[in-house]
Amino acid sequence: MSGWTTDEMPRLDGKTVVVTGANSGLGYEGTLAFAEKGATVVMACRSVDRGERAADEIRRESAVDRGAVDLDVRECDLASLDSVRTFAEGLAADYDAVDVCCNNAGVMAIPRGETEDGFETQFGVNHLGHFALTGRLFPLLEAAAGVGGAARVVTQSSGAHEQGEMDFSDLNWERSYGKWKAYGRSKLANLLFAYELQRRINVAGTSGEDGDETDADSGDDLGLRSVACHPGYAATNLQLRTAEESGNPLMKIGMKAANAVLGQDAATGALPMLYAATADVDGGAYVEPDGVANMRGPPTVGRSNDDSYDRADARRLWEYSEEATGVEFPR
Repeated sequence: MSGWTTDEMPRLDGKTVVVTGANSGLGYEGTLAFAEKGATVVMACRSVDRGERAADEIRRESAVDRGAVDLDVRECDLASLDSVRTFAEGLAADYDAVDVCCNNAGVMAIPRGETEDGFETQFGVNHLGHFALTGRLFPLLEAAAGVGGAARVVTQSSGAHEQGEMDFSDLNWERSYGKWKAYGRSKLANLLFAYELQRRINVAGTSGEDGDETDADSGDDLGLRSVACHPGYAATNLQLRTAEESGNPLMKIGMKAANAVLGQDAATGALPMLYAATADVDGGAYVEPDGVANMRGPPTVGRSNDDSYDRADARRLWEYSEEATGVEFPR
């Protein structure tokens, strides 16, 4: 099957791209591709040591000259709102603009735990951490859009969003907990956020006119678009971490086998994120693999499930997220 590849990415010289979880898996492959196209990539990593090791590996692996790869490793722990704030303040001090923010990092189907701020870990890291990060970086994204650019916020979801349900009476799973259900909810929350952000961009760009729920008039007035994506079944360390934290050795064996048989490599899994960040796609789009069950293959624009376009849920989640994180978007 042929399709879009990184060869079709435009040059990104002079652009600044932020990638969360940049030290491994999809984030690593995305960072490599962005850097090879000339972007300055800010690698937002929970561990600076792991981030620096990944940056060194990217410099060795890159097809361009080692010195031409511009990587900036910085600590950003999405399980800590203080860490997110410090990261964003550091970027604001050192950069005039951010052209692309890839909300990529995440945890999957782990035993129940809580973030530093008391949120259930999957919901706190996968959604709230990225909500806070995007809000704090929004002035830098607007700055990129305001100089004739085409700034993007790209939020990584998953096909698992289809198993997610929003229960606003127990968003943090304090009454009961199912690790896969919690993962599905966090991935549904990613989509509700991505689409609501685009709707708010549309309103700002059209002086208050609201558009259709899948409206593609995506912030052309502002030069800023919010796009969602999912990688299909990509064989990364995300599955292995899930198996390790389960404490079940049979699950680890099963995950390795599934990765080998069903998974596509991380470089292919990163293509929807790269396409969403650089191709001519509408704001509010959902980019996914175009193969069987959208699990494999090159990227294409598809559609997530109906629940992800629920405007009432999106507004309710947005309001909760602002209150929970203390972060309000400028618009």
